[in-house]
Amino acid sequence: MNIGAASDASGVSQRMIRHYEKIGLVPPPARRGSYRDYADPDVHRLRFIANARDLGFPIKEIRTLLGLWSDRARSSGEVKALAQARAAELGRKAQALEAMQRSLIHLAHACHGDDRPDCPIIDRLAG
Repeated sequence: MNIGAASDASGVSQRMIRHYEKIGLVPPPARRGSYRDYADPDVHRLRFIANARDLGFPIKEIRTLLGLWSDRARSSGEVKALAQARAAELGRKAQALEAMQRSLIHLAHACHGDDRPDCPIIDRLAG
């Protein structure tokens, strides 16, 4: 199938498919003339990458996960450790986002939002 069909089948944009090929996350497909020719295993690999991205894994860890996926002698403990570490990192990021949200809500409540120039939001950003 061509890159458009592979994109439709995998849910990965053509631009991202080309990017994944460029960085070596996806091996270059066979060529039919000047066109890329993708097979079902390529689409399966692209779906794997998309699912890993949806779970917040960065490229470096996806590379590791792809290696573990293809290693039938792997230990599931390695995969579990990666997932737990990613979950912990996402938890830290969620806490940081919640703290930012609380700060913005507090600043918005403190701002009169009228014609006066004084604004605690601007003061906080400048301070």
